[in-house]
Amino acid sequence: MHLRKHILILTMLISTSAFAQKIWTLEACIDHAIEHNLQLNDFAFNAESNRETYRQSVRNLLPVVNGFADYSINFGRSINPEDNSFVNTEFFSNNYALQSSFDLFQGFQKLNGIKASKFLYKAAIEENVQQRFLLAFRVMSAYYDILFVEGLLEISREQVDISQTNYDLVEKQVELGVMAGADLYEAESLLLADKLLLTQNENRLKAAKLTLLQTMNIQDETDILLMPELMPLTEVTHEEPIVSDSIFMKAKGFMPSIKAQEFRVKAAKKDLAVARGSLYPSLTLRGSIGTGYFETITDTLGVTIPFRDQFRDNTFKFIGASLNVPIFNAWASRSRIKQQKIALDRAKNNAKIQEQELYQIIQQLVQENNALMVEVTQTEKRAVSQEIAFKIAQKRYEKGMINAIALGQAKNLFATAQNENLQARLRFRVNTTTLDFYKGMSIFNIN
Repeated sequence: MHLRKHILILTMLISTSAFAQKIWTLEACIDHAIEHNLQLNDFAFNAESNRETYRQSVRNLLPVVNGFADYSINFGRSINPEDNSFVNTEFFSNNYALQSSFDLFQGFQKLNGIKASKFLYKAAIEENVQQRFLLAFRVMSAYYDILFVEGLLEISREQVDISQTNYDLVEKQVELGVMAGADLYEAESLLLADKLLLTQNENRLKAAKLTLLQTMNIQDETDILLMPELMPLTEVTHEEPIVSDSIFMKAKGFMPSIKAQEFRVKAAKKDLAVARGSLYPSLTLRGSIGTGYFETITDTLGVTIPFRDQFRDNTFKFIGASLNVPIFNAWASRSRIKQQKIALDRAKNNAKIQEQELYQIIQQLVQENNALMVEVTQTEKRAVSQEIAFKIAQKRYEKGMINAIALGQAKNLFATAQNENLQARLRFRVNTTTLDFYKGMSIFNIN
C-alpha cells in the first residue's frame, strides 16, 4: 500500500515537473484551450443537433409506412364480420394491415423546409468557429498580460538591485562618517518600497498565470512558462497607414459571425416560403393492404375456416388520393406569414448590426494602431532619456550632491518610463495581431 502511494506521488511529481518545464507558445496555448474548453462543446452539440434536423428534413420526403396488428375477443352481442348479422356468441379475431402515405404536393413546404434547416446548420457551424476565435483572443489577451507582468517584474528586480546597491553604499558611508544616519533610513525606505513593489508584481504574475490556466482549462497547475514574443522596435516604427474600409471588406467576407447571420437571413426567407406554402392545396397519395382472421367465419359444415385460408381470402387492398384545400382557418396561416416576415426583417437587421459592430471594432483598432505607433516611439525615447537622467542622478548621489529622495524620484521616473514603453509595445503587438486577423491572415490555427 505504501509502495502504491509512493509510485502515485512520484508520477504526479514527474507530470508536474514536465508541465512546468514546458515552454508554451501562444499557438500551443490556443490549441490546448480549444481542445479542452467545455463551453465550445455546447456549440459543437448545437451544430450536431442542427445537422440532424437538416438530415431529418430531407428524410421527410420519403413515404410514411406503418404496420398494424390486433387481437380481440368479443363478448355478448356483436356483429358477425362474415355477414354483418348480430350474434351472441363469444369469438376472437385478428387484424393485420400495412398502411402508407406519400405527400405529392404541399406548396413546396418540405423543399423550402430542407433549405431552411440547411442554412441553420451552416449558421451553427459558423457560430462554432466564431466561438473558437473569441476563445483564441481571450487566450492571447491572457498570454500577453503575463508577458507584460513578467516585464514589470524584471524592471522591479532591477530597481531592487539598484536600491540594494545604494543602501550598501550609504551603509558604508555612514560607517565612515561621511553620511548621516538619516541618509541610511532614506535609502532603506526606498529599498523596502521597491521590495514591496516586487512582491506585488510577483502576486500579480501569479494571478495572470492563473487566468491563463483557467482559460486553457488546465487544472491542478499554478505555474506556466511562456515563450517571449516582443516585437522589435524597427517593426513598430515603419508601419504604413492602415485603411479601415479595406480591412472591413476583407473581414466581411470570411468572419464567421457575419456568415452565420447571412445564413440566418437565408433561412428566414425559406421559412417565409414555408409559411406561404400553407395557403396552397395539398395532395396526398395513400394506400394500404391488410387481412384478418375471425372465429365466426365458417364453412358450410359450420367449421371455422383455418387461419391460413382466411389470411389469404380476407386480404383487402386500398389506394387513393386526397386533396386538401385550405379555405378558412381563422387567419392562422396569414398570421404565420406575417410573423415570418417580421422574423425575416429581424434577421436582416441583425445582419446589419453584425456588420456595423465589425466595422466599429476595426475602426477602433485602426485608430488605436495609429496612436500606438506614435506612443511606442515616444515611450522608447522617454525611457532612454529617463535612463540617462537616472544615471546622472546616481552619480550625483554617490558624490553626495543630492539626497536619497531626489535619487528615488529619478529612479521612479525611469521605472515608469520603462513600464509605459513595455505596455505600449505589448499593446501594439496585440493590436497588430488582431488587425492581421481581420485582414484575413492565418493568425490562429483554427479549423
